[in-house]
Amino acid sequence: MTSTKPYCIEKRVVWEAYQLVRANRGAAGIDDETIAMFEQNLSKNLYKVWNRMSSGSYFPPPGGDSEGERWHEKAGNSHGV
Repeated sequence: MTSTKPYCIEKRVVWEAYQLVRANRGAAGIDDETIAMFEQNLSKNLYKVWNRMSSGSYFPPPGGDSEGERWHEKAGNSHGV
């Protein structure tokens, strides 16, 4: 069977990554979506992540909190050092 996806990512790998995040009680991401929210439509959400990753169209947003504040700003260092 030939895949039309540019990246060969097995769905099992995405499932195992989800299991690790869940076991670690992962915090909400940059989009403030919690594990409980993600699990409300688990199959669809896991498929969406797998599909975007394997097609090369998944680009996670830059890190930081929902207010756009960076770690160095939280520490009181406005120079980013």
